[in-house]
Order: sequence, then structure tokens, then C-alpha cells
Amino acid sequence: MTTTLQDCRARDAQDPLRALRDRFALPPGVIYLDGNSLGVAPKAAAARVADVVNREWATDLIQSWNTASWFDLPQRLGNQLAPLIGAGPNEVVCTDTTSINLYKVLSAALNIAREDSPTRKRVVSERSNFPTDLYIAEGLCKERGLELVLVEPEEIAAALTSDVAVLMLTHVNYRTGAMHDMAAVTAAAHAAGILTVWDLAHSAGAVPVDLNGAGADFSIGCGYKYLNGGPGAPAFVWVHPRHADRFWQPLSGWWGHAAPFAFTPDYQPAPGITRYLCGTQPIISLSALQCGLDVFTAAQSLGGMAALRAKSLALTDLFIALVEERCAGHGLGLATPRDHAQRGSQVCLTRDEGAGVNGQGSGAYAIVQALIARGVIGDFRKGDGGTGRHNDILRFGFTPLYLGFEDVWNAVEHLRQVLESGEWQKAEFNQTHAVT
Repeated sequence: MTTTLQDCRARDAQDPLRALRDRFALPPGVIYLDGNSLGVAPKAAAARVADVVNREWATDLIQSWNTASWFDLPQRLGNQLAPLIGAGPNEVVCTDTTSINLYKVLSAALNIAREDSPTRKRVVSERSNFPTDLYIAEGLCKERGLELVLVEPEEIAAALTSDVAVLMLTHVNYRTGAMHDMAAVTAAAHAAGILTVWDLAHSAGAVPVDLNGAGADFSIGCGYKYLNGGPGAPAFVWVHPRHADRFWQPLSGWWGHAAPFAFTPDYQPAPGITRYLCGTQPIISLSALQCGLDVFTAAQSLGGMAALRAKSLALTDLFIALVEERCAGHGLGLATPRDHAQRGSQVCLTRDEGAGVNGQGSGAYAIVQALIARGVIGDFRKGDGGTGRHNDILRFGFTPLYLGFEDVWNAVEHLRQVLESGEWQKAEFNQTHAVT
């Protein structure tokens, strides 16, 4: 049965999460489908950052480390984030960047694995993992004389051999939105004596995650996507308590010291997750991140992550159905799994190669640019040169905190018009920008 605009408006009127949209500073006339890359600003963020700058910093100065509790902000935000990822109290800290935190946990995981079994000399990851994860792993492997092995998703099980130390995966693939079964993959790795490192950059705040329930070993993720912490927001680190005290992490800075204000010349790591801090913390950025996490705290009374996940799946189901119904015949394909258990909170479309301007490429980038000019903001991810394994991607993220069903209907209508009119072929939409 055909879904109409009126049907979508009716679904929005019945949405129990609808009030959460009012907590965000959405620009008028914009349908924002890129929260999987940079989340929308919470309305509270501007006032909170101004208060940190104008009162806590400008007026109270250095006293605010105590009076405003700046000092323990990484741990307090970690505890606020913990329920979203299945972590326990005092198991998470918000700090540094995803890449830096991955360096910390992968280093620690390799130390543990090699101590337990010195013959394990491989790190396995997915070939289409986010590149920064692969770069960090490549650097560590070169430094330690190890081998980084990259495989396709269906090859992971066969790659879990006795010489593998660590399996490093991103829970939801950044290109396709495909989601691993964390519990099953972790169990398979552990059965082979392999530790797991999970990147939750495209999971935290978007899909329910249960790190402790899955028995995972290490995890990291960013704060600026679905958590809405702002551009470059601090990331987070989780370490299972069974590992937390086994090794120093390699960036043994003073903030991770057991007694940082004792100013001893030797390093004594703090117990537990606090040792995964490094240097002095970015208080203004952490304060903005807190505003994003506060929205999830408010969402708990509305059903929490279970309700957000149900709406996310409903939004993405609708988008897929409308694209296939209203944009048929324009060479679009679906890269994202239809199975709910295998789908994150994004929908990724492909386009036939040779369908671009003058038969060159897919035209996917230009279509995205034409949509952005209309106020429908998604993004583009480049393929691997036409092998058919990883095609150009038109990528659309669905954040249930602030998106509605009418947004989905209107976004697909704009896509239909862009394709049918051919406006994406205009020269200005085929000029590549620095950030795609």
C-alpha cells in the first residue's frame, strides 16, 4: 500500500519521542540526514558553553577545577554514557579522540594477548573498516613486528586462527550501515583465544549496545555523531574490568596517574578506567558533550534506547520503501541490509557505474550535492574504483531524536525530483569539495 505524506504526518503526531526534537537547534528548511557524521547542536549547548567561558573560566578561573567539578568531568560523563553501551559504573571515560583512544586500547590488548600467548602475531580487521582504525593498527603492527590482516565480513570466522592476537572491528560499518552481531563474533573470537576491540562510532546513541553482555574486551567511540557532542567532541574509552588493571596504556600522562597532584617523578597508573586518561582535559568540549548526553538521559523516561531503536528502524524501513517505490528506474541500489538485526541507523544507496555525467562514474557525489542545495543533507563515500565490492555510496543517517516520518517522505520526494529533472548534472554539483 502506498504511503502518503498525510500518513507520515499522522505517524509523527503519534510518535512518543516527538518532544525530543524541540531540544535541538535544527535550521529551518533543512532535512538533516547526516547525524551519523556530525550530530545536530542541542539547544542547551550554546548557553552551557557560554557559562563555562564567561563564569567558570573568566570569573572563577582556576578555582573551577574544584568548584565546578571540572576535574572529574571525564568520569562523570563516562557514567552518563555507560547505560547507552551496556557498560557498568566507572567503566567508561570521555576523553581524547577516537584515533588516540584506539591506540591506547589496541596497545593494551596486544600487550595482554602477547603475554598470554607470545606466538600470536596477527591483528585481524575488516577491509572496509573506517580508515583511521586501519591506519592506527597498521602503525602499531609495524612498530611491533606484527601483521595486519584485512578480510571481508564473510571471511572473519575463517580468519580467527591460533596466530591472531586481536580482532578489531567497527560494530556498524561506516559505509554500508551493516551491523555485526557483537555477542556472536566476540564469542567466536574468545573461543579461539582472541581479544576483541570494538569501535562504536556508528553505534553509540543509535543502536542498543551491550558490551558487558557480549563479553567484549575493549571499546572506543566518538562523541560528535549520534551523541551530538559537537565537531571534534571528545571520544570515549571502555575496558572490561577484567583487563583494566593489567597493563598501562601507552600514553601514560599525568591525568591517568594514581595521584596526579603528588607530582612524583615516576608513573603510577590510576586504578581501573581512569588510567586511560592522558593529559589535561578539554573542559569546554566536554561541557558541550554533556548537553548531548543530557538528551539521552531525558529519553530514558520515554523508553530509552529501545524506543529510539524502534523509531530508527521504522524511519529507515520507510526510507527504503519510498526510494524503491518513487525512485525506481534511476539506477539506485541498496547497500544497507534489510534485516533489522544487521542494520545500523543509516541507509546507504549505490548507483550504477557509468550513469554519471557523460557516462563517467556513478553520479552519486553530484546527486548528494544537488540534494544538499535543496536542504536535504546527506553525504557521499567513494567506492574502490568499480570492482563491484565497494561502490560509491549516497549515505543517509537517521537520528530518531530529531527526525520524523514527514522528513523522510520529503527527503525522498527531493531525491525523486533531483533524479527525474537531471539537475544533478549541473557543473556546480560535480565540483568536488574538500569534505565529501
